[in-house]
Amino acid sequence: MGQFAYILLCHKNVDAVIAQAAQLTAPGDAVAIHFDARAPRSDFERLKAGLADNPNVVFPKRRLKCGWGEWSLVAATLEALRAAVEAFPRATHFYLLSGDCMPIKTAEHAHAMIEDRDADFIECHDFFESDWIKTGFREERLIYRHWFNERTQAKRFYASFKLQQRFGITRQPPKGIQVMIGSQWWCLRRRTVEALLDLIVSRPEIVRFFRTTWIPDETFFQTLVHHLVPETEIDCRTLTFLMFTDYGMPVTFYNDHYDLLLAQDYLFARKISAEAADLKAKLGQLYSQTGVTFRTSNEGPRLFSFLTGRGRIGERFAPRFWEKDSTLGRERSLLIVTCKKWHVAKRLLHRIGSVSNLPTIEYLFDEEETPLPDLGGIQATLAKRTRHRRAMMRMLFDYYETDQMLVCLDPSNLELFRDFYSDRSETRLLEIECNYSDAYLEGHAKRVGLAGEHTSPETFRTLLPTIRNDVFRESELIRDQNFPEFYRIRERAESSENTGPLAKFLGIDANKASEIAETEHLFVD
Repeated sequence: MGQFAYILLCHKNVDAVIAQAAQLTAPGDAVAIHFDARAPRSDFERLKAGLADNPNVVFPKRRLKCGWGEWSLVAATLEALRAAVEAFPRATHFYLLSGDCMPIKTAEHAHAMIEDRDADFIECHDFFESDWIKTGFREERLIYRHWFNERTQAKRFYASFKLQQRFGITRQPPKGIQVMIGSQWWCLRRRTVEALLDLIVSRPEIVRFFRTTWIPDETFFQTLVHHLVPETEIDCRTLTFLMFTDYGMPVTFYNDHYDLLLAQDYLFARKISAEAADLKAKLGQLYSQTGVTFRTSNEGPRLFSFLTGRGRIGERFAPRFWEKDSTLGRERSLLIVTCKKWHVAKRLLHRIGSVSNLPTIEYLFDEEETPLPDLGGIQATLAKRTRHRRAMMRMLFDYYETDQMLVCLDPSNLELFRDFYSDRSETRLLEIECNYSDAYLEGHAKRVGLAGEHTSPETFRTLLPTIRNDVFRESELIRDQNFPEFYRIRERAESSENTGPLAKFLGIDANKASEIAETEHLFVD
């Protein structure tokens, strides 16, 4: 009888991961867990302690800091694969999962499926010929080198891309390699995994190439499996059920999706809402049951398309983005940095992005040119972003596949602060209190159109007290709201004084917060 070794990639919710690992190993299967190194060390130690008595759980020797769209996700998967191959010699199949995945069939059913079909289950579509990529970069993912994270270093990412494009600096895939693309989620046989691990040792240029491709988790394994395995032994599909909206965002499943999920011809489903406690409990119990018969109809995508096409509002399917009562989601956290000196806030966001894996977006409701992904046009103008602000933020959460995100807002956006704080999601606010010299306020007056290049010094002296009072008044109005989870760092304070508020605001340990607080030249104009 076959044995699964699940490769579990996760970065949060320690208690949920412990429960997930216990459920997966109960029928005799195994789990190799990579817990993102960006998460606090204390969380990782608690995870190991919680699973210490489970012989069917292993952790890779190295924990890596992972970022969306980066090679680090592939590297973390490889670390966990190597650990699983070594620790579980009886494992016949290796199945990649995330912390958001849950089984929708029994282990008995899953084992029967892999025994009936001697194949690798992985989507392998020709990268250049297929229409698997719906929007955004296509061949640009491969022919240009991507050294920077598009989520946390957007300006560098696009500047590097445009520079290579301008000078025609392109490249080709490694010799004899046909690049394929498909879903990140796969199930591979042991001999395929062992051959793949041997291949990347014998041909290091393959890793060098994919290390600087964009979103390599959708191409690396897909390409190498296709290179190593005859097409007759590849079942070109994923065994993990997932759906996407017409905006390319993953659909989240809730408590009333139980029957629908069981009717799909898949073994697991993604993404299960963190709020869906009943669904998680029922699916967790299901996996170890025996003698269960499933009737599959695969009507999920068709039903979703039918209902959302008519604007149905309910638990199963999210409201259309123009609905006024749309919400970010109770399980999500929106972190807001507010500062009149935009360059200071941007420096802070850049530093936070380099220390953590938190998606950071600059003044998206204040600057038209803020780098944003294509969200179907809702991001096109400031007016649209502001009018559909909750929908905009929800789509960004979905795009980056995260439950926590950091944005900048100008202190004048009091209405936006109030609106986000009234949402069911968690909202935290950090104010950066700066010193404002007369020279800075003069520049600010020109930027906002209160003065021009030919405004006389006498007029400036008349304007300055009013401008200074306006800046002070905006800050006072925010403080008068008595928002919960409101923190403040000050230019006049020592970095040690700013460490505490930063740690609480970001939910990180003091050492990482200290790194951020000590950012060189943070407050320099």
